[in-house]
Amino acid sequence: MFDKILIANRGEIALRVVRACREMGVKSVAVHSTADSDAMHVRMADEAICIGPPSSAQSYLSFPAIISACEITGAQAIHPGYGFLSENAAFVQAVEDHDLTFIGPTAEHIRVMGDKITAKDTMKDLGVPCVPGSDGGVPTLADAQRVGEEVGYPVIIKATAGGGGRGMKVAQTAADMEQAFHSARAEGKAAFGNDEVYIEKYLTTPRHIEIQVFGDGKGNAVHLGERDCSLQRRHQKVFEEAPGPCITPELRERIGKVCADAVAK
Repeated sequence: MFDKILIANRGEIALRVVRACREMGVKSVAVHSTADSDAMHVRMADEAICIGPPSSAQSYLSFPAIISACEITGAQAIHPGYGFLSENAAFVQAVEDHDLTFIGPTAEHIRVMGDKITAKDTMKDLGVPCVPGSDGGVPTLADAQRVGEEVGYPVIIKATAGGGGRGMKVAQTAADMEQAFHSARAEGKAAFGNDEVYIEKYLTTPRHIEIQVFGDGKGNAVHLGERDCSLQRRHQKVFEEAPGPCITPELRERIGKVCADAVAK
């Protein structure tokens, strides 16, 4: 157990962590930019420290500022909340290199799951059922056309570094493949600096269900139910509902166990 945790976030996210720390008897440290000096999370935490000017790039996204704040306050661990640096493998590596604890995945796990091709290959190796598609990246249009014929149209071309609905294009027929392929690559390059793509069978009327899993880092994991994220616009979630309205208790337990077992491995 830690004596003091630094919260590398702000607003409601930080408030929730402050509350959890208080319930556990752990001291909390709030970081803030000069613009947030009077924010609620700053006032509610046991300690607060300014880490920079209003720009997030110079405060909440600054590796040196956040790690220095830990050293100044004596915080032994960093809770990232979500957003900001919560999925930044380089930041987690810096935290680990400074003998601090990142409350979340390891840098290695973030790197694996941050690349969709690597993530999918990892899940296959762990026995998780995956949507049919290409074996890894698809470097050329000719390869994409071949995969499209093998999988069967419609297919979706996805940027391996994509997120937020960007870098994803649907090819309903073989005639659509050329434009969809080049468009997905261009968008991936512009948005994420990486134009590698892969292909999956496009599911036209699916339910998009996400399972939340918690692991202790010692080979144990449990699932915490699901969210139905089926309502989307341009492949980006608009509304999330929990529990999922179409999930039975039996199905919840079955898919939850698959996900928890994968994380535990």
